[in-house]
Order: sequence, then C-alpha cells, then structure tokens
Amino acid sequence: MKTIKITLMLAVVALFSFTVVEQFSYSVDNAHSRLGFTIKHMGISDLNGNFGKFETKITTSKADFSDAVVELSADVNTINTGNEMRDGHLKGADFFETEKFPTLTFKSTSFKLVKGKNYKIEGDLTMHGVTKKVTLNAIHYGNVENPQSKKTVAGFKVTGVVKRSEFGVGAGFAAPGLSDEVNLIADLELGQN
Repeated sequence: MKTIKITLMLAVVALFSFTVVEQFSYSVDNAHSRLGFTIKHMGISDLNGNFGKFETKITTSKADFSDAVVELSADVNTINTGNEMRDGHLKGADFFETEKFPTLTFKSTSFKLVKGKNYKIEGDLTMHGVTKKVTLNAIHYGNVENPQSKKTVAGFKVTGVVKRSEFGVGAGFAAPGLSDEVNLIADLELGQN
C-alpha cells in the first residue's frame, strides 16, 4: 500500500512539473512585404528585382524570437526586374531553369539574438536544385497590434549575400559583366496566426 501511495505521489509531482511551452506562428502579409535582390551589372550599376509570389512562416515560443524557425518558399517564375525580356532570360536555361527548378526555399537552423534588435539567421537555401548553408542578418523593427484583426504583427528586414556560382546560376556570365555576389533583401510584415 505504501508503494502505491509513493508511486501515485511521484506521478502527480511529475505531472505538475511539466511546463507547457506556447508556440506562436506568424505568416507573411504579402501586400506589405517584399522578397528582393540586387546584383551589380558591369561593375557600375545595381540591378534590382524581386519575387512576386512567396510565403514565409515563423514559429517561435519566445517573445524576442530568439528561438524562431523561419521557413520561406518563393515561386521563381514570378521574378521581376522591370524588364520582360530580361525576366524571360532569367527564367531560362542560362540562369534559373524554372521549368526544372520552379521554387527557391530557405529553412533556418538557427535564429540568434546578437544585440538589441539584431539577429543572425543560419539555414539552408535551396536554389536551382542546389542546397547551401547561408548566414543572414535580421533587424526586428518591433511588434504592433493590427487594429482590424487585433492580432500581433511583427516587422523584420533580412539581408545577406550569396554567390550565384555556388548555386550554378548564370555560370556563363562572369564578373564584371554580372557580379557573383547577390544581395538578398526581404522586408517582412508577419501577422500572428
């Protein structure tokens, strides 16, 4: 009988010792966000573009996002540089080969608070069928309450540099004609689900 009471008491203690960790999930508001890039042309000018369709999801259990997981996917067929002929060329065999590789993805493996509102994000970027580890910088501009939905909205700017040669994109176009380094820029407004 004493063994049963002790076992029951240990079970009750174990039950109440677990802490429930609440997960918060955020999704991108595409009307107020942009996923873009800048690449140097002929060493003298910046060529800017963006992807018109993309999804971003952030999951975190901490208010400061220091344990966040970021998942992003973009439809490469929606690339837009402001020039239809150039966009068609970028979708073709010389660059992204969108018929074979229509999607670009990123999944974070680490989201660390560096100082203040600055973060380092590490993760796997898959582009043109190649996956590479990349490190990105993020600034958390803050959170506000959406007056219509009454839900929290978080704002981030994410930047980083990748080398297109590492992903086999535009192999026939060497610098200085087209720089190897591509600056990534994401301005994200994410609403809590």
